[in-house]
Amino acid sequence: MAMASSTKIIQEFPFFFRVYDDGRIERFFNSPRLPPSTDPTTGVQSKDVVISSDLEIKSRIFLPKLNPPQKLPLIIYVHGGGFCIGSPFNAIAQGFLTPLVSQIPAVAIAVGYRLAPEHPLPTAYDDCWATFRWIDSHATGSGPDPWINEYVDTTRVFLMGESAGANLAHYLAVQAGLNKTGLGIRGLIAVHPYFSQKEPDKLIKYLYPSSSGSDDEAKLNPRSDPDLEKMGCSNVLVIVAEKDFLRPRGMDYVETLKKSKWEGKVEFMENEGGDHCFHLFNSSSEKAKALIQDLISYVTQKL
Repeated sequence: MAMASSTKIIQEFPFFFRVYDDGRIERFFNSPRLPPSTDPTTGVQSKDVVISSDLEIKSRIFLPKLNPPQKLPLIIYVHGGGFCIGSPFNAIAQGFLTPLVSQIPAVAIAVGYRLAPEHPLPTAYDDCWATFRWIDSHATGSGPDPWINEYVDTTRVFLMGESAGANLAHYLAVQAGLNKTGLGIRGLIAVHPYFSQKEPDKLIKYLYPSSSGSDDEAKLNPRSDPDLEKMGCSNVLVIVAEKDFLRPRGMDYVETLKKSKWEGKVEFMENEGGDHCFHLFNSSSEKAKALIQDLISYVTQKL
């Protein structure tokens, strides 16, 4: 007879998850996982790729309809979700990336990473970097994936993420500057970014037990990163939302970049009347469509 699951809660973080004393984790938000497909409206195809079979890291590639076949820019997209929810394979990622890649047009890779707390931070950072290195293996046109080899111009790459995904995308930009890479990163786009603040964050402390959960950890806040000036891109766009509780942290990120020794250009945009990641939860709204157009405009200007 199967034993009943425990009902005693030992930790709970509203919106994200609760933990039971038998180790079971119940997440409060789950978007449906979708299989790879061809979008009937835009013709965008998707497929999944294995980054590491040992670590079970996978990502999803989105390829727009091409006529004639040509080399396209690449968007490396990192999903948000507080490092503990979200997926590159769900309806949210597909709803966001399909119109984006079809209109630029560009290829996108939605990065998969293992979620905390089952895989405590800095696992997500390590997994994202492993995926970046896998993508980088295609820089000479002889990587393991034929879509990237055939359709991606690796000299025109953009890093993009929202919320915690923007934090992870920023980390990739810094690591790209510190390490030899064959990818030409044209820009970093941080949408409604999450970075830690001075006061310790209980959720982050739980997800990242080896840190203080505050801004003295370089991965959590660029203010504490001695390698910030080596960030491997020359352009950054920071987008905040007017009603977002994380808005001050995005503003602080802008000021941190401006005051640092990094020699690139930072641009700023604000979504009036918008809340945190509104574009992901109501992608058909006029505000969401306007944000997509802003992203398309920024990318095409930097090509």
